[in-house]
Amino acid sequence: MKRSWLIALGLVILAVAIFVGVKYVLYLQKAHSTFDNYYSFRGCAQLMEKTDAYGICKTSSGEIIKIVKYQNRWYLDGDLPMGWLGNFL
Repeated sequence: MKRSWLIALGLVILAVAIFVGVKYVLYLQKAHSTFDNYYSFRGCAQLMEKTDAYGICKTSSGEIIKIVKYQNRWYLDGDLPMGWLGNFL
């Protein structure tokens, strides 16, 4: 009886972990999908410059960052995806 309880608890924990993981991947996919989503995701407060390929903004902490378009998705300059997992996200 005790063993089946532990197995059930383990399955619930596994299901919650999978749910949280999938939700996070979907959240990241949405963030990278458009400039406006990524602008918000990075906490930008002021747009300084924007073209079709990049944008420069100031975050709420005062940091100036460059957001670039790579393979039709938006990323922080210098933080492009690498490898299979990076292309998946």
